[in-house]
Amino acid sequence: MNHALTLITFIPIAGMVLILFCPDAMKNLIKWIAVAATVPQLAIAWWLYENFDTTTTAIQFAEKHPWIEHYNITYFMGVDGISIAMVLLTALICVVSVFASFNIEKAPKGYFALLLLLDTGMMGVFVSLDFFLFYIFWEVMLLPMYFLIGIWGGPRREYAAIKFFLYTLFGSVLMLLAMIGLYYYSSTPTFDMTVLARNAGNYTMNFQLYAWIALFIGFAIKIPAFPFHTWLPDAHVEAPTAISVILAGVLLKMGTYGILRVNFAILPAASHQLSWIFLGVLGTVNIVYGAMCAMAQTDYKKLIAYSSISHMGYVMLGMAAFDSQGINGAVLQMFNHGTITAMLFILVGVIYDRAHHREIAGFGGLAQQMPIYAGFTAFAFFAGLGLPAMSAFISEVLVLSGSWQPHPILTIFAAGTAILTAGYLLWTYQRIYLGPLNEKYKNFTDMNFREIGMLVPLAIIVLILGVYPQAILSLLGTSLDHLNQIVLSTPAAAAAIAMVR
Repeated sequence: MNHALTLITFIPIAGMVLILFCPDAMKNLIKWIAVAATVPQLAIAWWLYENFDTTTTAIQFAEKHPWIEHYNITYFMGVDGISIAMVLLTALICVVSVFASFNIEKAPKGYFALLLLLDTGMMGVFVSLDFFLFYIFWEVMLLPMYFLIGIWGGPRREYAAIKFFLYTLFGSVLMLLAMIGLYYYSSTPTFDMTVLARNAGNYTMNFQLYAWIALFIGFAIKIPAFPFHTWLPDAHVEAPTAISVILAGVLLKMGTYGILRVNFAILPAASHQLSWIFLGVLGTVNIVYGAMCAMAQTDYKKLIAYSSISHMGYVMLGMAAFDSQGINGAVLQMFNHGTITAMLFILVGVIYDRAHHREIAGFGGLAQQMPIYAGFTAFAFFAGLGLPAMSAFISEVLVLSGSWQPHPILTIFAAGTAILTAGYLLWTYQRIYLGPLNEKYKNFTDMNFREIGMLVPLAIIVLILGVYPQAILSLLGTSLDHLNQIVLSTPAAAAAIAMVR
């Protein structure tokens, strides 16, 4: 399949065009066109997974063509071990999100068209290897997400959408400045990320530090890292269920992916100098602060939003370790968090569709009335708190074991937060699902076939990766170990290692 990456990126655009030509009244057809645009994408992602060579660091399935030749801009797509898992995750989450959107009745034509445009933007980020092309896809995501929250969101949707837009736009401006600087200060002006990485030694240390910080802020807003996190709870609370699934399942991963792809690969010396504080310290703050904020929430969806901030902190801490276990655990955590948090937001959406509120104190005893729903929620909660034999346990243990030697104090705080995580999840489960049934909900129906169908594949993946994480780790190891060596082989890193020894 010579053009697999082009197909996996632009098939949703074809679906979007078909939807735009559909009459507004044909709501069911519009929904099934969206399904038809995302299921082939998942099939291609699986083909890429099956045919990916895990023994090489080379770019695979590459497509490279001249685009704007005067400025050395190319249409360059390819994947390696850093991106292949994210391609698979994005395709999976997009299929789930389309089915989660089947209850959208307000202007479904516009909704599903924007959802497919968002899909293309997300996939394009993970397969682009020309920085100019990467930036275009990064910006493509901004507008559909703004409208999906601002039109189909909750009562404060305009506020949440504008806040998301402004934060992301600010980060994009800093990314653009850094990108232009990398282009002009390179020995050969180019946006090709592979060439920029090979020429990393040509940048002065001062330039690397300034560019690294600008890029970090742009990516940190997407993670979101403290103190750039405040847009996320508002966006999650107001967004429709499917958009919350995409936000937590895919968009947050773009921040950490961008740091690996750009900061680490192209600015390795600055990465070694700055990561301990910008990734290690801030990641630990994310873990502790997110968990404490989650424990204080009364809104079910906002609690899950803050838990996402906490769990993404493990990704940042693992990346700061510059250790094979730490960085592999970080990227595995990106994948695992995407599947688990998707389950959690779907489950919040299930109960919101019936109760039309999310106040934790307003429920009680739902396990008696909705046993299947309560069972799936218990599974997702146990996965979220890192129960052994579930996927998050493996990735978090790898992060903690990898970060212990370089950052023991941070690791102690991160590991200790597991108690808070278990506390707020189990306390939430007790208040909503256990005890006597609230009589207001005695007529609630349990989950339907569509709702169960969205959760079962995600639950199966959580279990498989809990006992066989090598299914994803085998994709990551070679490329991430190579990236680690690039950072550790810089003069700054060598001097630091020599001082330790």
